[in-house]
Amino acid sequence: MQSFQLYERASTVPEKSYTRGDWQKGYESLKQEYDYWIDDIEGQIPSELQGTLFRNGPGLLDINGQYIHHPFDGDGMISRITFNNGRAHFRNRFVRTAAYLEEQKAGKILYRGVFGTQKPGGWQKNAFDFNIKNIANTNVIYWGGKLLALWEAADPHCLDPQTLETLGKEHFNGVLSEGEAFAAHPRLDPSCGENDGEPILVNFSIKPGLSTTITIFELDSTGKVVRKHAHSVPGFAFIHDFAITPNYCIFFQNPVAFNPIPFALGLRGAGECVKFQPNQPTRIVVIPRTPPTKGGWGVQILETHSGFVFHHANAFEVEDEIVIDSICYESLPEVESGSNFRQVDFDALKPGHLWRFNLNLKDKTVLSKSIVNHCCEFPTIHPNNVGRPYRYLYMGVAHTDIGNAPLQAFMKVDLESGERQIWSAAPRGFASEPVFVPRTPSKGGEDDGWVLALVYNSEHHRSEVVILDASDFTKEPIARLHLKHHIPYGLHGNFTSQVFLPNN
Repeated sequence: MQSFQLYERASTVPEKSYTRGDWQKGYESLKQEYDYWIDDIEGQIPSELQGTLFRNGPGLLDINGQYIHHPFDGDGMISRITFNNGRAHFRNRFVRTAAYLEEQKAGKILYRGVFGTQKPGGWQKNAFDFNIKNIANTNVIYWGGKLLALWEAADPHCLDPQTLETLGKEHFNGVLSEGEAFAAHPRLDPSCGENDGEPILVNFSIKPGLSTTITIFELDSTGKVVRKHAHSVPGFAFIHDFAITPNYCIFFQNPVAFNPIPFALGLRGAGECVKFQPNQPTRIVVIPRTPPTKGGWGVQILETHSGFVFHHANAFEVEDEIVIDSICYESLPEVESGSNFRQVDFDALKPGHLWRFNLNLKDKTVLSKSIVNHCCEFPTIHPNNVGRPYRYLYMGVAHTDIGNAPLQAFMKVDLESGERQIWSAAPRGFASEPVFVPRTPSKGGEDDGWVLALVYNSEHHRSEVVILDASDFTKEPIARLHLKHHIPYGLHGNFTSQVFLPNN
C-alpha cells in the first residue's frame, strides 16, 4: 500500500548540523518563574508590533530529580512575551493544576502520565490507577476575554493574562462537565457566515472507544458556546489536530489500535499502548459545521493511504472539493517502554513531509501529492486565510534538506510559485513553532507581517525570541531578543493584539 513517505532514507547521510548534546540541553527543566523587561536585543523591535505572544509547553521534565518518561507528560508552563512601543516584556508561570500543587508539595511523582511516566514502585503501584493528571501543557489561547491553557484529554484551565495566575478550570457556563475533554488545537474562523461574519473559535473533543465520539464546539467572540454537536465514527481514533473551512471540519483518523491491558495492569502508559496499523488506510472524516437543510448531518468518511498526521496547515473549498495541506509521517513514532527520549536516534526515524489532499465529496475520492519533501513541522499561516485559499505557509524545518533531524530553521513556502526561503539557527540553535503576526494596518499582501518564534541557543543555554520579516526569509532577523534563561522545548501558542504588561 502506498504511504505518505515519498522516498526512503538517503543512502548517503549528510553531515549533521547539530550535536545530540546541544539538542539535549533544551530538555532541562526551568523551575524558576521570571518577570522582567528584555533589554539584551540585537536589532530593533518594530514599533507597529503591538500585542502579546503566549506559549505553552512542558516546563518541568523532572520532579525533585525524578525524571518523567516523555516530555508530553511534563507540567505546563506559560511564557508571555508582550510587545509595546518597541519594547518587550517577559513573564513565565506554571499552570497551578491540582496535581502540580500536590506533586510540588510532596516532592515526588504522584500521578501516572499518558506517555509512560509511572509512579515509583513498579507495576504494583500503578495497576488499575486510571487517574491521569491534567497537565495543561499543550496550547494557550486568549479568547473571549479569557486566557486558556489547553490539554486535549481534559478541561481547560483559565489564567489571569496579566499575572498568569491560575484561576481554575473553565467549563463555559456548564457546557463542559468536570474532566470533559476540550482539544488543544482550536481553529479561528475569521469570518463565520452563521454569525454574521464575526470571528468564531472552533474546537473539538475526542471520546475514543470501539467507536469514537467527535464533539465540535463553536465559541463566539465573547467566549460563549453557540454551537455544539456530537458525532460517532467507527473505530478507535487518536486525533490531535483538525482543519476547518467555512462549511466543514476535517479530521484524519489515523490507522492505530489501542490495547488497554498493559495500561490497566500498570505496565505501560496509555500512549505506549497505541500501535500503528500499517496495513490499514487513513480515514478522513468530514463533518458539516451546520446541519444541511435536508436530512441528517451528512458526515462523510473517505480513505487514503496509510500514514500518520499530527498537524494540518490549512484547508479550503473549491466547488465539490476540499483541499487540505498536512504534515504527514509514514507511521506513528511510537513511545517505547523503558526508552529515553533524550537518546532518540533521529537518523532511524522518517521525517514528516508536507502533503496536499484533494477530497472530492461528490465522488468520494481522494487525490494526494507531496508538496515539500523536507523534514518539517508546526505549520502556520496568515490568520485571515484560515479555511480559505492561501498562498504563503511558514514551518519549522530541519537545517538539511534530506533525512530527519531536529528543527533548526524556519521555511517560507510560496504555494503558487513553489519558491522556498529558509532562515536557519544551526548549528547550535533549535527551532520551535513559528507564529505569523500580520501587520496592522497592512501595507502589502498576504505575507505582510512578522514571524515570531522561540529559538533555543545551546551555546549560551538560553532562548531567544526571533522576529523575522515574513516577506523575506533571506534577510537576517529584524530583531533577536535574548532571554536571561532557556525555555524548555514547547508545543503551541498564539498571538493576540491585546497588550498585557506588569502592573507596576
